Amino acid sequence: MFTGIITAVGRIAALQPLGSTPDHGKRLTIEVPPGYLDDVGLGDSIALNGACMTVTTLDLPSSRFTIDISAESLARTTGLAESGRRINLEKALRANDRLGGHIVSGHVDGIGYVTRFAQVGESWELCIQAPLSLGKYLAYKGSITVNGVSLTVNRVADSADGTDGTEFSINLIPHTVQNTALGDLVAGAAVNLEIDTVARYVERMLTAGQTPTKETA
Repeated sequence: MFTGIITAVGRIAALQPLGSTPDHGKRLTIEVPPGYLDDVGLGDSIALNGACMTVTTLDLPSSRFTIDISAESLARTTGLAESGRRINLEKALRANDRLGGHIVSGHVDGIGYVTRFAQVGESWELCIQAPLSLGKYLAYKGSITVNGVSLTVNRVADSADGTDGTEFSINLIPHTVQNTALGDLVAGAAVNLEIDTVARYVERMLTAGQTPTKETA
């Protein structure tokens, strides 16, 4: 489990294919700030841009670690297959840690696209188009995880015909822009989204026993 409070910004230093076919995943080498790995062990969980991954090797002198990511995970996330890219990092939550953001599982629910990222006063407005399947989980003042960052929704607007998904708006304070990789975003950029865990259970309680409806692509 995680909280969506980013503890460091790393960089994908290298990508290594784990096989010769598209069914194979990749091994990522992540470069981190000095000292970040001092309390990390093999098998620990670290969220990369909101996706929970397992540490497979550690290189403390070089401040690097590796993770193996499957082809399935690569297909359902964004931002984890580009060498040199900066990424948000968060170590797994400990039982005695502060819950500064909200409960985050590290499982990406869908990919959204930035429609606007611009400075407004001292802060920044980030607008994202979410997939149709996630729109029902977004609420004014509710929580959403964007590339691993716990954020508060300030505005929600469903498309007029209900087929183009939902656009939501977030206000980013300068500290968040400066201390996460969200500051690298531009209009059109893809982002990993994870909905609020509580919203999942509410939806399940309201629809239990109903015949599921098919969603169109």
